[in-house]
Amino acid sequence: MASYLELFCGVVVLLIVFYYYRISHYNFWKKRGVFGPRPNPIFGNLLDLTLARVSISDVVVNLYKKYKHEPVVGLFDGTSPVLVLHDPDIIKNVLIRDFSSFQERPHTVHERTEPLSPHLVQLDARRWRPIRPKLTPFFTSGKLKEMFTLMVEVSKNLEGYLNDVVGTGKPVEVRELTAQYSTDVIGTCAFGLNMNAVGEENSEFRRIGRQIFEGNMENFLRLKTRLFCPNLYNLLGYVVPEKTLTRFFTKLVMSTIKYRKEHGIYRPDFINALAELHNHPEQIEGVEMTDKLLTALAAGFFAAGFETTSTSMSWTLYELAQNHEIQDKLHEEIKAYHDKYGDTYTIDSLKELKYVDKVFKEALRKFPVAGLILRRTTSEYTFDTLKFTLPKQIGVWIPLFAIHRDPEIYPDPEKFDPERFNEEQVATRHPMHYLPFGDGPRNCIGSRFANLEAKLGLITILRNHKVDVCEETTIPYEFDKRALLLQPKHGLYLKVTKIE
Repeated sequence: MASYLELFCGVVVLLIVFYYYRISHYNFWKKRGVFGPRPNPIFGNLLDLTLARVSISDVVVNLYKKYKHEPVVGLFDGTSPVLVLHDPDIIKNVLIRDFSSFQERPHTVHERTEPLSPHLVQLDARRWRPIRPKLTPFFTSGKLKEMFTLMVEVSKNLEGYLNDVVGTGKPVEVRELTAQYSTDVIGTCAFGLNMNAVGEENSEFRRIGRQIFEGNMENFLRLKTRLFCPNLYNLLGYVVPEKTLTRFFTKLVMSTIKYRKEHGIYRPDFINALAELHNHPEQIEGVEMTDKLLTALAAGFFAAGFETTSTSMSWTLYELAQNHEIQDKLHEEIKAYHDKYGDTYTIDSLKELKYVDKVFKEALRKFPVAGLILRRTTSEYTFDTLKFTLPKQIGVWIPLFAIHRDPEIYPDPEKFDPERFNEEQVATRHPMHYLPFGDGPRNCIGSRFANLEAKLGLITILRNHKVDVCEETTIPYEFDKRALLLQPKHGLYLKVTKIE
């Protein structure tokens, strides 16, 4: 009997020790005078997000509303402290002025479990610093002009396919339509390949694209384990490493580089930029340019390039279908453009489409692809205005979605209003209150490419067609709680008809 009592007392002591060990971490923000919600002793503040009961948009908006007038808020991801920034000047310091102290994103790269994870978005600062400058020339004005002619060819395929689809009279799932278009753009501009995604349900590249981002159970479990149990996820590399995508992109990238080298082929695309790094590894001091790293960089560009653009385009069409006055004004501008230039598209002439630009900016305001901008301290950092110091390796969140929906910054934020981006209104806002592509040295490297791709695609769709809601259109929309990015839970179905 005594032995059972001793065992029971031992278990109770261990539980008490474990409990106090856990809650001892939760004094982190209190000691620094930072306000925030009370954490759960086991799961911190993100249990509902972990279990997919809420989307990331719900988390940031609820927190932002509750602590609206606090410059920063303290959270806990498990026992790990996370600082959420509200004040735009502090955000500017983190992204731009004091970037050297916030060079990394808080994603852990799991190269054993996910060989494609060390791409440019997630790459650690040590490797990111020398690699990014070598890839930036791919996005210069000269290179973009060369690639734009390839985009135009893809847009012609899109227009032809759309005419066929409209003839069936069936609703169009515009997210799938725009994903097919953006997949072909990335294929031809980045890989020098015709991916045949537009109009081809069985396109291998489109299938791979769906597999990367679809909200299936495997992706959900991998995402949550990666975010909230990173050490466990790293160990899973010995048991269940990701193989399908890795094999696909490794074969694609390395065979393309080899073929071009053997046949003396040159194309001004992303694969060529990677081939230069592969052939001249001495250009990247202190970084081993392995085949795995090159493949990861290419796969990351493919994923980011098609998904972010296609999602933004589909949200734009979704809003236009519900706002016919805006759509009519857009049609008028597009018609005037074609009356002037015919079927000739150039980067310079597209700049004349001011209203197209406003419409797309408003879509990115209301539906930023990522609800958060994430950073992590790479050195100890003291905030001038807050008078406290963050240690190294502390996560920092910028609640982009909540800022873009703040009624004090954007009155009536649920309303789709392109006039928010008149020069006069833009001048009244802090530049850190509009960050669809981030800002500072680690902003989106392909933002100009994405803007061109999206605007050309929207012009192509809307030149001779109009979009309307139909019975299959989900109103109001709902975000997918399983997805890392802000994606609709259901497809975005619209009625597309020919303009007579």
